[in-house]
Amino acid sequence: MADSNVTSLFRSTAAHSPSMAALARESDGTGPVDFCIPCNPYFPTPAMFDEMAARLREIITYYPSSADTITAELCNLLQLPPSCVAMGNGSTELITWIDHLMVRESLAIPVPTFGRWTDQPMETGKRVDMFPLQESNGFVLDLTQYAEFIRKRNTKVAVICNPNNPDGGFLHKQALVQFMDAMADLDLVIIDESFLEFADAEVEPSVVQEAMLRPNVVVLRSLGKNFGLHGIRFGYLVANPALAGRIRSMLPKWNLNAFAEHVVFILKEHGAEYAQSLQQVRRDRLDMASHLSALPGLTVYPSQGNFLFVRLPVGAEGTVVRDRMLTEHRILVRECGNKIGSSSRFLRLVVRPQTDVRRLVSGMEQVLYGTRRGAAVPELGTGTNYSSGTAAVDRLVGATNGAGMQNLAAQALLGTGTSGVGMPAQMPMPAAAQMQQPQPVPMQVPQPQPVPQPQQQPQFQPMAAAAQVQQMPMTGMADQQSNGVGMPMQMPQQVPQQMPQQPYGVPAPAPMPQGPTPTGVPARNGLTAAQVRGATSPNGMQNLAPAPATGWPNAQSWPNAAGMGQAG
Repeated sequence: MADSNVTSLFRSTAAHSPSMAALARESDGTGPVDFCIPCNPYFPTPAMFDEMAARLREIITYYPSSADTITAELCNLLQLPPSCVAMGNGSTELITWIDHLMVRESLAIPVPTFGRWTDQPMETGKRVDMFPLQESNGFVLDLTQYAEFIRKRNTKVAVICNPNNPDGGFLHKQALVQFMDAMADLDLVIIDESFLEFADAEVEPSVVQEAMLRPNVVVLRSLGKNFGLHGIRFGYLVANPALAGRIRSMLPKWNLNAFAEHVVFILKEHGAEYAQSLQQVRRDRLDMASHLSALPGLTVYPSQGNFLFVRLPVGAEGTVVRDRMLTEHRILVRECGNKIGSSSRFLRLVVRPQTDVRRLVSGMEQVLYGTRRGAAVPELGTGTNYSSGTAAVDRLVGATNGAGMQNLAAQALLGTGTSGVGMPAQMPMPAAAQMQQPQPVPMQVPQPQPVPQPQQQPQFQPMAAAAQVQQMPMTGMADQQSNGVGMPMQMPQQVPQQMPQQPYGVPAPAPMPQGPTPTGVPARNGLTAAQVRGATSPNGMQNLAPAPATGWPNAQSWPNAAGMGQAG
């Protein structure tokens, strides 16, 4: 595999890694050991693959059944009502339709996270309000601060990934239900549970049952990640019948392929093997975290996904580590410098069997330390296209969120020599960002919390703010003249009397127009994904321990939609 070919492959993919097929084409036809794509390595079993191979001709020759037929079989397996489920050709198809049909003008999302939740709405001209997860707090999502952030910006749609990608952060079910109820006045609340099958911090962590009973909640679930079959492209969402039906009505009748149908119809015969595969991934996660934590200067963050988020030693550049691991050791890792809210000091490493982990650790030791353990690889010089996150970018994201900056793209790229993928050496800083430097916060090691009891439910203060927002006068907007792009000439001047306190550790936003953004008027002059890649604080957490394994499933039963328990 030629170094130049590898470099070009990674430079041509803005927010994602190149496909395994593309990497294989640049080598001898076989791909590297994959620590990049978050896939279950234990399922399907070898016998299941043999069965599919024996029926390959039949599977690819004939049309599949309709999506309704395949969905009905999946719902029978998971004990979900078909009227509340929509199956898609991968979760990204469902994200696309959610954006087109249900996101009116703005969407809030904690970052770093899965790139389609930031990039998809921006591509259709929506305002994306990004809530930075703080490195100094282990990337833990504080739901109360997130709710206050949403209220301050009057965001219409809120997204939470649980567990979050790339850090694996986990939120308990009771806290999520409280958040959904606090956000009952939003257009939509989306809980992306694409990696929840791998979590073991709670016995029944899914909120699918609660989503079906609420008017504005959608839960997104993945099948490719859990079943180890990314190439088949299938996933599903769960919501009340009206929301699920709206998505289903837009999907093609045959949007699911024959491989997806075949897998769905044989799953009922392999429930025990599937449960055992999830159990093994959880064991491997602890083993892998232990081995990586032994590397000097490497920080491993707690995770409930089938991946680990790690911070490289000081001075190590993730793009150099990624390229050398691939070219020298044929190991593919996910460098996270092109994820908004992360930087190239971070890698996401997929959980794999112990034999592969030993090979990964050995390769990283050679790349990071060479012959002298503790001497990290040098950081890249200036003038490259590599993305390197800085605290200044974090402040820039916070200061411009929801407000936009005129001609920022031209200013950011002027004279920097970048291709738009990496961050320029110097970013134009608004006055708000220059004056409000984030202060270091005390290090707090997040610990798994017991499931809250009903009498101990947290109280979300933003509920008061929600009532105030609903009372804002909207009269007169329909009568105002337009300036030609749908923006009223004058915005309402009345605002709630009491606004929530600014979330701790997040810079105050730049001044925004008062009153809600009119429907259909996106903020098109905001930051693009390429311009806000990266966001790290100088003081990070050290020696974070992996989350303990609890609540393992019964291998004799088929996991239900929540990942545990009996379901048919």
